[in-house]
Amino acid sequence: MNARILIADDEPLLRAQMRETLAQLWPNAQLVGEAEDGPGALSLANTCQPDIAFLDIRMPGLSGIDVARALSGRCHVVFVTAHDEYAVAAFEEGAVDYVLKPADPARLARTVTRLQDKINTPPADLTPLLARLTPIAQRAATWLQASVGNTIHFITLAEVIYFQAEAKYTKVVTDRLEAHIRKPIKELAAELGSDRFWQIHRGTLVAVERIAAVQRHGDAMQLLLRDHPTRLTVSQAYQHCFRSQ
Repeated sequence: MNARILIADDEPLLRAQMRETLAQLWPNAQLVGEAEDGPGALSLANTCQPDIAFLDIRMPGLSGIDVARALSGRCHVVFVTAHDEYAVAAFEEGAVDYVLKPADPARLARTVTRLQDKINTPPADLTPLLARLTPIAQRAATWLQASVGNTIHFITLAEVIYFQAEAKYTKVVTDRLEAHIRKPIKELAAELGSDRFWQIHRGTLVAVERIAAVQRHGDAMQLLLRDHPTRLTVSQAYQHCFRSQ
């Protein structure tokens, strides 16, 4: 069958890898759309009516879980995730399959075989699964996917020293590398909360455990980091967090 496929992932490189691998494994399938966020995925699905949707669980705007809820019973769903706490539940409760990032061609080949076996059957009702996954998805991510050139790095939040807005991206700084993600500081601050990361500027979040000291220079304030040479500016709107009580 010439299945119609939708791919939704906020990382262009991972979308490209998925597209190329699927084209090799299932040459008769038709890619009807690619989306970089949840609203785009849902809009494309409503327009293109795919038979299969590969949905990244964590996407801007709407999560893959949100999109899957809207598409439940309308198309087969494959969850794509870097977090294997989703994986077993997704497979056991009726989602066609799951793919862990980065997608291994051999693993994706097994997914394609399962899809080919099920493509002529009605899509699963995902309601029980989504009810279980939603609370998990609402927790802050343990991992980030960040780009350095054409390479996607998987970074734990424990590694991050600070996030800083940079043009259309957000720079992620660790002891071993600097990379970029598409999620804005405002969304990161809302997701991560203030227990582990403090906002010190409209465009900067810093890991609390890496704060060594603050220095005043007149009305200006700079943050000194533990075991890292960068000094970060604390804007006036956030200086109250560091004033002595």
